[in-house]
Amino acid sequence: MRFGLDVPVNGQYADPRLLAELAADAEAAGWDGFFLQDVLQSLDPVADPWICIAAAALRTHQVRLGVFLTPLTRRRPWQVARQAATIDQLSAGRLLFGAALGYSELDFTPFGETWDARIRAEQLDEALEIVAGLWSGSSYSFAGRHYRLQDVVLRPRPRQLPRIPIWLAAGWPRRRPVARAARWDGVYLMTVHQETQQLLTPADVAEVVAVLAAAAPDRQGLLDVAFNAEISGDPAADAASVRAFAAAGATWWIELAPGDGSPEEYRHRIRRGPPPVA
Repeated sequence: MRFGLDVPVNGQYADPRLLAELAADAEAAGWDGFFLQDVLQSLDPVADPWICIAAAALRTHQVRLGVFLTPLTRRRPWQVARQAATIDQLSAGRLLFGAALGYSELDFTPFGETWDARIRAEQLDEALEIVAGLWSGSSYSFAGRHYRLQDVVLRPRPRQLPRIPIWLAAGWPRRRPVARAARWDGVYLMTVHQETQQLLTPADVAEVVAVLAAAAPDRQGLLDVAFNAEISGDPAADAASVRAFAAAGATWWIELAPGDGSPEEYRHRIRRGPPPVA
């Protein structure tokens, strides 16, 4: 099991310097991942996550970085491919790329972007192919329903080979997004079960792992399974929870901002380090 942080970029967190400091704190405390949310429109101030993750890259040396999750359906995939490759070079190959359909209509319809789920799913599938193709560093062409490229070369390519790992968002028990994730490198499960609205359990994760194995039997055990977790504050209970989720097949435990969500409270949690494993 690896341990990461899912960090806001709005409200009090809309400060690249603060986010870079939190990333440095996370690395010093032994966290494995530092991941920024992607928000476009909010009543609060919002910082651009790609600029902020670049600041975090300059303050860290080992921790994995990412923007979780990038709604490719409201971004130009070739621009995202360029941004991601640049961050991967800047961070010496530490980027994880997370993609999603998008979760807030406010980030779409006010800007003339479609909110139709079927169309966004088509766009996401095409955009993923484009991003991965452009990361090759070779001439790349694509002809789809939503995007067309002709003999495009983007260099430098990412530091990681054969490419940056790609995780896809999925809300369990919706199986189609999990099957999409199986075509790439991992799944980032939404915080709650989409029918019960309760936090995911080890049993839920085990079901996700089974769906991944059925969709990609040749890659069983190679796909990451990340989920949002909460700690209780009881070391024995938290260690038992870590063991239960690991046994179910989860590979990343990713914590959200706790309590009132203030940066100082989150900094205190970050500096205490990941939950105990034994």
